[in-house]
Amino acid sequence: MTEEPDSEIDTRVSEIMTSPVRTVSADTTIAEAAEILSSEGIGSLVIGEEIIDGIITEMDIVESVGKAMDPQTTTVEDLMSDPVVTIRPNESARVAGERMGHNGVKKLPVAEDGRAVGIITTTDLALYLPRLRINMTPQPEPDIGKGEYE
Repeated sequence: MTEEPDSEIDTRVSEIMTSPVRTVSADTTIAEAAEILSSEGIGSLVIGEEIIDGIITEMDIVESVGKAMDPQTTTVEDLMSDPVVTIRPNESARVAGERMGHNGVKKLPVAEDGRAVGIITTTDLALYLPRLRINMTPQPEPDIGKGEYE
C-alpha cells in the first residue's frame, strides 16, 4: 500500500508563517523589548534589522528579571540566542517541526539571504495542522466545576 503525501505537513512555511517579523536593533533595552512584546502580543523579537544577529523570547526576559539584571541598561544583545536556527520560506511545515524539535526551539525565524522575512512557531504549527489542533471553548463546560475533570 502506497502512502499518500500529507499535503498539510508538506505545505511551505511561507504559507503559514507570520510576516513581517518584528525586528529590533542589538542596543534595544530589555525594558523596551518587554514593552514591544506586551503591546504587540508577540513572544519573540529577531535581533538585527538587516541580517539576523539573534533572537530573544519572553522567557529570556523573565530569566533576566530572575537574575536581577537592570532592564533599563541591559540590552537584548546581552541576552539573545546566537547563532539562530532558521528555515527558508520554501521548506515544509514538516521540516520546520523537525528542526524545532531537534534544536529545542519554539520560534523559528524564516530567512532569505540572512534577512528575516517571517517567523513560524510551535503554536503556528499546532493551529495549522488539524490532527494537532485543539479547539478551545470560550468558557468551561457547565458540568465541570473549579477545575475538576474526569
